Amino acid sequence: MTTIRIDSVSRWFGNVVAVNDVTMAIGPGVTGLLGPNGAGKSTLINMMAGFLAPSTGAVTLDGVRIWRNEQVYKHIGLVPEREAMYDFLTGREFVRANAELHGLGRAAAQKALATVEMEYAQNRRIGTYSKGMRQRVKMASALVHEPDVLLLDEPFNGMDPRQRMHLMDLLRSMGAAGRTVLFSSHILEEVEQLAAHIEVVVAGRHAASGDFRKIRRLMTDRPHHYAVRSSDDRALASALIADPSTAGLELDQRDGILHVQAVDFARFTALLPRVARDHGIRLYEVSPSDESLESVFSYLVAA
Repeated sequence: MTTIRIDSVSRWFGNVVAVNDVTMAIGPGVTGLLGPNGAGKSTLINMMAGFLAPSTGAVTLDGVRIWRNEQVYKHIGLVPEREAMYDFLTGREFVRANAELHGLGRAAAQKALATVEMEYAQNRRIGTYSKGMRQRVKMASALVHEPDVLLLDEPFNGMDPRQRMHLMDLLRSMGAAGRTVLFSSHILEEVEQLAAHIEVVVAGRHAASGDFRKIRRLMTDRPHHYAVRSSDDRALASALIADPSTAGLELDQRDGILHVQAVDFARFTALLPRVARDHGIRLYEVSPSDESLESVFSYLVAA
């Protein structure tokens, strides 16, 4: 059972706090690290990989500190988000170079390239690769020594649908085999398809942890804000405010939009069309006004 533990970790760059007093444990299986862009996901992954020291706290692999401990690299594979690669090398040369760093030979490199379906392009220079191909050759490099822990920073960026499905299947199989797999994403659907367990970070803080379905329900049950345009906003507002599924309404006289705060999502979505029908009101527009991931995560932090 290989586990990475982050204990009361903070990391700052000058006056900027990138990670603020985070504690979490990443064990066997597939874990999603979810958060909006700039939340501190990459900083956390770089500390787990041993490429960045925590300003305070400790990051350990099975109880052993990772920072400045080259022995942990036998057990960790990293797929970084950054595209800093040797474009003059072929894919095969790039992966084989990493194999040699681990004391491995050509067979290990070929196996890793085959695993990510990059054999067909292994003799092309990396400078000619698409973003999706670069992602896959980085993956091969991270897998060449068959690590117990795989850390991936936004691994699906630039991949086409077929490549994404192949990578998802690969990560699922690794998690099912008992490896510790952590991948970061700012896209809720990616995490939903792949990870049963998630860790949510917002603005450097640990916002939520646990089973994806439980946290997804919390996201769904949070207050929702809607912008509604109708043929009779005043009559609609009078009917809606009487129901406990709404907590507040405001009519913007300038643009004729009714702003509604719903505290019971399921009840409100059934109520609105029924009220409109019963009162002979036509609904021209119903749109969520706070559905960004940032607003979802901000609610989780405050919950």
